[in-house]
Amino acid sequence: MSQHIGAPAKPVVKKGDAVCVGTLIGEAAGFVSANIHSSVSGTVSAVETFRLANGKTCDAVVIATDGKQTVDPAIQPPVVTDKASFLAAVRACGLVGLGGAGFPTDVKLQPKTPVDTLLINASECEVWLTSDTQEMLCCSDDIVRGIQAVLQYTGIPKCIIGIEKNKPECIDLLCAKTKDLSNVEVKPLPSVYGTGAELILIEKCLGREVPHGGLPADAGAIVMNVTSVSALGKYLATGMPVVERTITLDGDACAQPKNLVVPVGTAYEDIIAAVGIKDGVTLGKVVAGGAMMGPAVESLSYPTTKTTSGLILLSEAAAKPAPAQACIRCGRCIEYCPMGLAPVEVNAAYATRDVEELGKLHVDYCFNCGSCTFVCPAKRPCTQMMSLAKAYYLDQIKKGGNK
Repeated sequence: MSQHIGAPAKPVVKKGDAVCVGTLIGEAAGFVSANIHSSVSGTVSAVETFRLANGKTCDAVVIATDGKQTVDPAIQPPVVTDKASFLAAVRACGLVGLGGAGFPTDVKLQPKTPVDTLLINASECEVWLTSDTQEMLCCSDDIVRGIQAVLQYTGIPKCIIGIEKNKPECIDLLCAKTKDLSNVEVKPLPSVYGTGAELILIEKCLGREVPHGGLPADAGAIVMNVTSVSALGKYLATGMPVVERTITLDGDACAQPKNLVVPVGTAYEDIIAAVGIKDGVTLGKVVAGGAMMGPAVESLSYPTTKTTSGLILLSEAAAKPAPAQACIRCGRCIEYCPMGLAPVEVNAAYATRDVEELGKLHVDYCFNCGSCTFVCPAKRPCTQMMSLAKAYYLDQIKKGGNK
């Protein structure tokens, strides 16, 4: 019941209840929350406490599937006539940011400051991931429908779709689909890792800087992932809420790399069984998401969520970390940080728990892209250190601490 930023959804079913595809099983429990719907038909076998990968717990609804995938008879396209009914529809379908963060979309579409641009993040710069690319190639009409609805009902005057130049088929297709829409622009972006980060995307597409500690709306933009806006387009046409998503299966241990449309809640092990492991290769690690930013999963029994964009299957050889050595102060971590941060200096400030210095170094700008660890010749866990430093800094700021 926790597949999004904010309050977990509250279960509205009990053991023994029959459910269909699209049946509401978890209701948003606050303004910043999101509905959860069944992705299968069957019977609720349990409503129990579930431990998430981050160690936190939440309620979970366990469903024994009947294999029929019967659609809930109540499913029908929403009636949308104005902004209020549009936002209500977005909230009803349980749409969240499908690019990873999982922020409820209906909340995002109600900014407190004026916005002049809807920015569609179709960059997909993460290593191995191609699920957004697949969505663009197969569901371009849904993407355009979702964009037009957002512009029409929120009053945002224009939209820019940012796509990295290494996806020419996607650029050509969406240019063709939007050629008659004067308020929609497809913008090719440099094929550089990190371009998909919100702050960088806004700077590349609009030439604007989000104020320190601010939101994209403070720079006049709302950013939506391309798969999110596609899901919205599908919901407006069919009434089917977010119950499935396209995820990438890849990695050096993957026997059949491909993109699969997967019901939300499917166990990792069942998805991996669909693509298999290469003969003679031992699976060493599974990363949920992209290889650079995704966390290694503790158990293959974990379920996919709305924000699961991929599963990267790594062999034992690829998963084995290189031994870390002493920092040689070469400065590569600084040179390659897309946010212009200085991990080596952050490390020194964090070692002494210097909150003031961490603030001066803008550690809160780190979005854990992994570049610093990747380029470090000493193989130091720079990204993990940055994560710890950022968490410590934000916690101290919340408490009102200093040094």
